[in-house]
Amino acid sequence: MVTSDQSAAQHADRPEIPSGLGGTVRHALALVRDTMPPLHPGGAPVIGAVAAAAFGVRALRGRGTFGALAVTAGVAAFFRAPHRTTPRQAGIAVAPADGTVSLVDTAEPPEDLVARGFPPGPRPRVSVFLSVYDVHVQRVPVDGQVQAVEHRPGGYLSADLPAASDTNARTAMWVHGTDGHDLAVLQIAGLVARRIVCDAAPGDEVRAGDVYGLIRFGSRVDLLLPPGSTVRVEPGQRAVGGETVLADLPGTS
Repeated sequence: MVTSDQSAAQHADRPEIPSGLGGTVRHALALVRDTMPPLHPGGAPVIGAVAAAAFGVRALRGRGTFGALAVTAGVAAFFRAPHRTTPRQAGIAVAPADGTVSLVDTAEPPEDLVARGFPPGPRPRVSVFLSVYDVHVQRVPVDGQVQAVEHRPGGYLSADLPAASDTNARTAMWVHGTDGHDLAVLQIAGLVARRIVCDAAPGDEVRAGDVYGLIRFGSRVDLLLPPGSTVRVEPGQRAVGGETVLADLPGTS
């Protein structure tokens, strides 16, 4: 299921906190809730397994509660899905992931998407590399409709290598934008990534910034833009998923 950020609406709808000790406590809890990012549901099985193992070891040893909590919290941090404020501007494509822009070049779209009707031919590509410290959810780059989602098994090269796009396991999503442009987002497995989660399905109506997937641990996300797009970022630049504008689409730059 594709999820949207609605933090602003949630804040607007929150009732005023009454005065007094009870009100202060509720206000403090509300601040903690807003500060701590929610977790992507795809991380629940991993977090649960790690927590069970960590506290199992603690039970056997009779000590190590702090260590068990730290390990569980550290793994949970990989699956955080923080709220983002996406620019509501026509004619732009926002970053589909947090990380470092590792590649800006031209590439052919995946053959399996082309077989589904995605327009063939070379187009601008922006690759974002996600380290183990980055947020690992993926976000939709433009408003539109999902036309196809294709998974391809493969290897597990280091995701920062250019060959990873052609060699590694990946899931490709085709989005037909409301402005008529076709874009593809590729979730690419990395050296330690072994699981790609894609919650989007053909026919889904999506908005730029919606969370649609997750790659467990280090990985890479490629955005294939329409021909004629003007890329706004360069290799080495940091991207924030759902917020950083990666490109102006044709006819708007």
